[in-house]
Amino acid sequence: MTFLRTAGLRTADSTLGLVAGCCVALSAVALLVAALFVVTLPALAHEVKAGNLTIVHPFARASAGAGRTGAAFMEVHNHGETAERLIAVSVSSTIAGRAEIHTHVMENDVAKMRKIEGGIEIPAGGRVALQPGGLHVMFMKLAKPFAEGDDFTMTLTFENAGEMDVTVPVLAVDAGTGSGMDHGKHDHGDHDHSDHPHGEHDHGEHE
Repeated sequence: MTFLRTAGLRTADSTLGLVAGCCVALSAVALLVAALFVVTLPALAHEVKAGNLTIVHPFARASAGAGRTGAAFMEVHNHGETAERLIAVSVSSTIAGRAEIHTHVMENDVAKMRKIEGGIEIPAGGRVALQPGGLHVMFMKLAKPFAEGDDFTMTLTFENAGEMDVTVPVLAVDAGTGSGMDHGKHDHGDHDHSDHPHGEHDHGEHE
């Protein structure tokens, strides 16, 4: 009987040890997953809030070659009950000579880039996406090419809310959806880009 009781205690101790070991291992895995989540969260869900406005996942693409233009993208959410308007964008001269809100239009199967006059309306309770191939912020006369891993501050000016500073991380050259930033077939219309070299981009079809 004594032997059986001793064997039973040893079995129980072994079981408890195994359970405890499993708990420790699971805890370690959980901590690792949590750490990875914290590391990746800013890149996936970077938001800036001010009043009724939220800027979701702003980012710029790294420059291709030595081009002196760049682009930034984001979503603008308006949680208010009245419409808002993004009327201007600016950056420090240490980043770029100027910033403008642009869009793309198709003319004769050629994607042409156009400056948005009067800004972009963000409807009440709605959102507007600035994304590759559509609306975007265009930077001219970059002080230096955008490099992946860098970031910079961009100031958005709204008609009612005023100015809003946004930190813009620079991601890979092909970051974002679509492939709409191919300048090889973009026409900048009346914009004078003679002093804004685009690196390896072909402007043979630009007016």
